[in-house]
Amino acid sequence: MRPPWSLKEEEFVERCERCEDCVAACPDRLLVKGRGGFPQMDFSRGGCDFCGDCLTACKGRAMVGDVDDHMAAFPLKAEINAECLSAKGVVCRACGEVCDERSIRFQLEVGGIARPLLDTESCSGCGACLAVCPVQAVTISHGEVSFEDHQRRSVAK
Repeated sequence: MRPPWSLKEEEFVERCERCEDCVAACPDRLLVKGRGGFPQMDFSRGGCDFCGDCLTACKGRAMVGDVDDHMAAFPLKAEINAECLSAKGVVCRACGEVCDERSIRFQLEVGGIARPLLDTESCSGCGACLAVCPVQAVTISHGEVSFEDHQRRSVAK
């Protein structure tokens, strides 16, 4: 995954100078040198706070946008799959606790299971939820697949 405010892949690769200025500028060290020397996000280190330091450091203009509009920074959204501990009856709400946008909530159901509810409209794709999930049940992608949709697909297989 490319840094926030990145242009579409083809244009990003064309404009990125692979200077690593954006990598050095990231105060949370979420940007790393990836394949081909291009910067990529490493959400295992935490979530992006959209400070804009990478954007302002980019000389090649491979990243463009408004620092104040962090919802436009990523076309990415979180997804929660069926491996979620909470959905299996284990008390875990780590992803909801770190979600600054409050996009992840839990709905208590009969039997004591708290189902994760993800509001993709308010999700910024920052990756904080991915970093804290103990079973990697959270992913960040371009899709918008709800937990219920994922369950239906799993049952159909």
